[in-house]
Amino acid sequence: MEKEMKFKIIEDLTSDVMFEAYGKNLKELFENSALALFSIMCKVDNVKNEKIKIISVKGSDVEDLMINWLQELIGLVDIDEMFFSKFKIEKITETNLKAKIYGDEIRPEVGEVVVKAVTYYGFNFEKTEKGYKVKVSLDV
Repeated sequence: MEKEMKFKIIEDLTSDVMFEAYGKNLKELFENSALALFSIMCKVDNVKNEKIKIISVKGSDVEDLMINWLQELIGLVDIDEMFFSKFKIEKITETNLKAKIYGDEIRPEVGEVVVKAVTYYGFNFEKTEKGYKVKVSLDV
């Protein structure tokens, strides 16, 4: 059986990294997008899931919610000095979500690329026959 793709890194420019994430539903899409983000920022397999944070994010529509979600996660890296490796969307609509995120303190040996922000360059959110797909560019 072919392994189902969760995300792929599309291009690695000098100042941007782009990824595409997939999900059968919004919950899975948002979880996989967060996993893609952190797979760029750190070695997610080496991040312990010892600490749990509960976060709520709002947006004016589903596209705005996606950008705000990823931006919130980037901010938490700086504020809490943590990397995250597991994401559980507990509740989601097109304009808000509540999630449990799991992670641990930043350790230099786990870090990869410093992501500064989500950009609108090449951003694309679409519903497909299989669910949802989003293309996101990150300023690094």
